[in-house]
Amino acid sequence: MEFDLIFKNIDLFFQGTWMTLRLLFFSLLIGGTLSIPLAIARATRHRWFNRPVWMFTYFFRGTPLLVQTYLVYNGLSQFDFIRESILWTVLRDAYWCALIAFSLNTCAYTTEILRGFIETTPRGEIEAARAAGMGPWLRMRRIILPSAFRRALPAYSNEVIFMLHGSAIASVITLMDILGAGRTLNARYYLAFEGFLTSAVFYLTITFMLTAIFRQLERKLNKHLYPRIATS
Repeated sequence: MEFDLIFKNIDLFFQGTWMTLRLLFFSLLIGGTLSIPLAIARATRHRWFNRPVWMFTYFFRGTPLLVQTYLVYNGLSQFDFIRESILWTVLRDAYWCALIAFSLNTCAYTTEILRGFIETTPRGEIEAARAAGMGPWLRMRRIILPSAFRRALPAYSNEVIFMLHGSAIASVITLMDILGAGRTLNARYYLAFEGFLTSAVFYLTITFMLTAIFRQLERKLNKHLYPRIATS
């Protein structure tokens, strides 16, 4: 192990970490925001709302993230009307292409996660809301969605970790993320083990931190579900 070369180029990995965290945060923010109305539409039985969302989630959950990224980064540029439109100011940049692909991918997965927990909201909670005079949208906003968010948190934490690992695809389209830093080290010194092992350590560290954050969040939001210790 050439540790001196790792420390000499450690700034590359910190730059790559910043790129990875930016992509992860903004893709989760955009995808999570879009997934809420889509999950509600997916949970309805009206086919004009349900079917288009089902097709969207089926495509993005049924194809690899790498293919989706290539379709946005390489595929859209072959159309003249794209290159001649204002969209080209965004789509010619690898960062925005990755962000679009990642956001749509995590949106599809998050939509299905939320849809499942919306549909499995305890019947008693819904009946209690009806008895209190809440209409459908008020029930959705005050009862169903908050309950679904709390119960979906463990599943969503897995999606966040998967999205972190999937973000390594960004290096394929020239972005300097964590894996890109490892590939750069490999290209400079032909040391695959040092570069990729260091990338793995950075990914493990971020994964550990995210897991700890979600564990604390679950404890806080579900505190009322834990058994109470009787006091004399």
